[in-house]
Amino acid sequence: MKKYLFLFLLLFTITHFSQEEHAWVYFKDKPGHENYIENPDLILSQKSILKKNKKNIPIDFTDTPVYQPYIDLILQNQNFTYVAKSKWFNFIHLIGDEDLLQNLSSLDFVDKIIFAKKESRSIIFDKIEINQTRNDEDNPYNQIEMINLGFLHDQGFTGEGVSIAIFDSGFKNVNSLSGFERIRSLNKIKYTYDFVDNTAELYQYTGNSHGTLVFSTMAGYIESEFIGTAPDAEYYLFRTEDVSSETPAEESFWIEAIETADSLGVDLTNTSLGYKNYDNINYSYQNYELDGNTAIITQAANMAFSKGIILVNSAGNSSSSGVIAPADSPNVLSIGAVDFLGDYIYFSSQGNEFQPTIKPDISAQGYRTFVINSNDQLTRSSGTSFSSPVLAGAIACLYQSFPDFSNSKIYNIIRNSSSQNNSPDNFLGYGIPDFEKAYNLSINLNKDTFAIYPNPIIDELNVLSFSNEQYIFDIYSVNGRLVFSKEFQGFRTKTNLDFLSKGIYILKLSDENNNETLLKILKR
Repeated sequence: MKKYLFLFLLLFTITHFSQEEHAWVYFKDKPGHENYIENPDLILSQKSILKKNKKNIPIDFTDTPVYQPYIDLILQNQNFTYVAKSKWFNFIHLIGDEDLLQNLSSLDFVDKIIFAKKESRSIIFDKIEINQTRNDEDNPYNQIEMINLGFLHDQGFTGEGVSIAIFDSGFKNVNSLSGFERIRSLNKIKYTYDFVDNTAELYQYTGNSHGTLVFSTMAGYIESEFIGTAPDAEYYLFRTEDVSSETPAEESFWIEAIETADSLGVDLTNTSLGYKNYDNINYSYQNYELDGNTAIITQAANMAFSKGIILVNSAGNSSSSGVIAPADSPNVLSIGAVDFLGDYIYFSSQGNEFQPTIKPDISAQGYRTFVINSNDQLTRSSGTSFSSPVLAGAIACLYQSFPDFSNSKIYNIIRNSSSQNNSPDNFLGYGIPDFEKAYNLSINLNKDTFAIYPNPIIDELNVLSFSNEQYIFDIYSVNGRLVFSKEFQGFRTKTNLDFLSKGIYILKLSDENNNETLLKILKR
């Protein structure tokens, strides 16, 4: 400790004139972390521990807290402003003099320092959110009907038992509005925290109500008039966005929030925000940096996925300017927007060649979407901020019906049950999901390793698997004659079978280990 103190005397007795910067200071280790791994109840809720055990997700170094004495040592000098910390990445986010921050690298417990600033750049920013008054002829249920979610609701799947964390900018009046009375009376708001102001008193902040609108698309309820997509789910409300400014601090607030969500055992998250452009353009991301792994918030999203969380995120409202982080991650379901007819709406962010997967992934109504505002009125708002939670709630209902499915399996089922699953693009992604199709596909996959659709076959047969192995499928007539054979690499193959005569056939699927699955198919 004397050595560290001596170093600090050297660091802070020098006069500096460089400008203040945002930086992430990474530590090399976490002394004593083994104790937390051996006693996970010290750092994780019982719900989280059970979930990790059930999903075979290890409790490891990343789950243990940052070593507090390291933080205290750095902060004993007040020249730095502390912003946030991350246990997953073992860093603290600081604001301070650039030279002084750089000098921290001389401390032997500091691994590296990454500055948020980049080379000078100029980026056009387009943010669209439109509040609109209601017309009587509008149908508040259209956003549910468009994705055929009523089928799941009618089956009793309304999000019961599924936990959803919402990351947003403010939840004004959620604690008092009649539109949320039902969810409050059911005690479904399980946890709240304001990471921007670092307080559990979430509702004290009344400077923004964007989170209120977002929350209403999932949990709002007005008898005989409006219902959210997941009215019976459990909710965790987190403020991570500071509307007064746009800085890299918000990425770190989000990271703290997603780490908290994981420690509480949350199943699914909705993020109706994202990052590309900052007040200081030297912090902004270029399109090529939105590559699914560069932005620090995207790295955290990838980590969250590895811990079993289903991540749903607005694609953004920047049209051809591209998606925002963390929606660029291949491990995030990024959501585009359509109008009430199901057509692409001009502001919805389009993917490009820099993302490793098709972006957006899927789409839903994000134009004139019905929401409950902070004045307890049923109104409309536009933006991918609202198409995202509409789908997040719907996905929670599907997950309720198949809670043993992995997040990747859920993703692929939804993509493959969407309107453009055979021809995805950078406007709507895989298209608009159909949750009745998703449910039926899930039933097949729950019974077998494979799913086939449609069955009966008219001309084309799709074979879906969730293992990226080499497969062979053979089609036999009922008298045992081989009529077709094909090799394919998972996850999906599409085959034209219009040459087959009408009748019943047996489909045999064989994997690399010669495990076989037999399925009956009908050709019409």
